[in-house]
Amino acid sequence: MKSSVRLRTAFAPLLTATALAVAGLGLCADAAAAQSGAILRGEAPGRSRQAMPETGRYVAETGQSFVLDRSGPRTLMRFERSNEVWVLRPQPAPRGDVILRNDAGDQVLRVTPDGAMTLYTAAAPQGVPVSSEGSAARLLPPTLTAVQMANFIIHQSGRATNAVGRLVIVDMEIGRGSEAVAADALSTAVEALVRMSRSAGLRQDAGRVRRIVVTDQGRPRITFARGVLTIVIDPTAGYAGRPSSARIARVISGVE
Repeated sequence: MKSSVRLRTAFAPLLTATALAVAGLGLCADAAAAQSGAILRGEAPGRSRQAMPETGRYVAETGQSFVLDRSGPRTLMRFERSNEVWVLRPQPAPRGDVILRNDAGDQVLRVTPDGAMTLYTAAAPQGVPVSSEGSAARLLPPTLTAVQMANFIIHQSGRATNAVGRLVIVDMEIGRGSEAVAADALSTAVEALVRMSRSAGLRQDAGRVRRIVVTDQGRPRITFARGVLTIVIDPTAGYAGRPSSARIARVISGVE
């Protein structure tokens, strides 16, 4: 029988109600961690790897810095002072450029044939040049003990509750080996709620979330109905096995 864990947590300011039932909680490192040195799949035809940016730390002219990890089969990116790791997918562009987009379709980076890179953000939609600042460590998911996992879920439930101003319950039902991706999916979902709650146009949508469900049962997908945000992960795909905060926000807002 497949060993599994089901965790339900709830947290509210001045009052915490927590119910945890843990069975066979075993943690393992993400399989993607063993993929060092693999080439980027899906690059534009005829493009050499040398034309693409290497794994390292980069800084935009605006001062915003980030780490880019191209050591595995997918390009990963994490802005400094942020915990979210973005999975970027390459797309051929005019003049031989390559556009790297997140799973919501947003353009994040543009790379020219000679390797020059431009960063696109909400604060700089027209793009700003980027320069290399040296090497950086790979972006690997954390390893959590059973106790750390339980505390992590309680903490994330608290963050979500504080963000939307009402109780947000977290349900997690996963099999052994899914813990790293499941924890990352929950963290990313809560990050989406925090960002939405800071936006006047999205705050009301964020307030409709009453429950977050993370599971590895079924085909990977994300849905939102009757106050329940459900994320079905693919634990074998690493960071690519869960949606980004941008896509989660789109689903909650009904854009996707």
